[in-house]
Amino acid sequence: MAEMRAARAYRGSDVLHLEKVPVPEVGEHDVLVRVAAAGLAPSTMKLLAAGMFRHLPTVPGHEAAGTVERVGSAVDPSLVGRRVRVHPMLSCLDCDYCTSDRQQMCAEAAMIGQGAFGTGKLELYARYHDGGLADFVRAPHWLIDEIPDNVSFDLAAKVHDLGNAMRALKCAGALTGATVVITAATGTMGTASIVLAEHFGIDRLILVGRSAERLEAARGLVPHLRADTIALEDLGSDWETAGGLTARIRELVPGGPEAVLDYLPAGPGGEQALRSMANGGVFVHMGGNSAPLAVPMRETMLGCWRYVGTRGCTRDDTDAVLRLLASGEVRGEQLITHRFALDDVNDALTALAGRREPMWMGVIRP
Repeated sequence: MAEMRAARAYRGSDVLHLEKVPVPEVGEHDVLVRVAAAGLAPSTMKLLAAGMFRHLPTVPGHEAAGTVERVGSAVDPSLVGRRVRVHPMLSCLDCDYCTSDRQQMCAEAAMIGQGAFGTGKLELYARYHDGGLADFVRAPHWLIDEIPDNVSFDLAAKVHDLGNAMRALKCAGALTGATVVITAATGTMGTASIVLAEHFGIDRLILVGRSAERLEAARGLVPHLRADTIALEDLGSDWETAGGLTARIRELVPGGPEAVLDYLPAGPGGEQALRSMANGGVFVHMGGNSAPLAVPMRETMLGCWRYVGTRGCTRDDTDAVLRLLASGEVRGEQLITHRFALDDVNDALTALAGRREPMWMGVIRP
């Protein structure tokens, strides 16, 4: 039996283990992809610790791109040799959520190479739980997307994150001419949202992050769009309790921004950005922050604010991203700042979690 290298997660372990394992067998409806690039995700070890990986040991890595190696008997054989990405979202395909561009809410929702989020039987996840941090990954044929010739494997592996940013921007509603705040603007989701901003007709960005130097680099992603920056490290030591972020946003935008895309994973920054919004503003959260919101309902009512929580993208979102990349309307190659070998996967995850140096998007190249 042919073998491959794979980084595997085990229960109770805080590192991944590089091992030789059998190459996945191809079933009737399957596609086997030789991985050229797999995306790094800061959530990997957090989800493992939280018990979201239901089948252990397993191969993480929900973002993968490469070349089709083999296909099952029910799959078009001309797919062999094609450049593709694997869309990781498993779902039933038939429920109201799946047929209305909300697959992530399906009872069978789970992700290849990541956690199980649904409450159903999760039978697809049982077969396809192994992900892309390996030489090969197996997926059902309906989750295979061909990638444009002008898109590298590295960027194709990160299309899912661009899709997440697409979803957040869509959740904010009409943004033509709007001023939009993006928190955690120097992270993966923040930078993905920045490069998509012009496509949505946004007039001005307010970029919020820890470091002024890193924010300046992120602002360079959209040289033709007005973008101001707010470094949390410059707000003063009491900003978290004194509402310093709210005050600074209002200094820059006296009437308040029309929308906030909040990717902060912790702390009061998201709530303070929410309080800065203009009447009718929309707050979209995709940061996984466990801090409670202490905003009275009356304040929300008077501001006519909307709060939208969203936990991932759909196939429509990633299809839209692929079209924009293919047309050249959006460029994303500059977002890939770090590339690692599979042998160095644990060092890569440590670097991603710590972000001691600027890192927008990172990939593993098996």
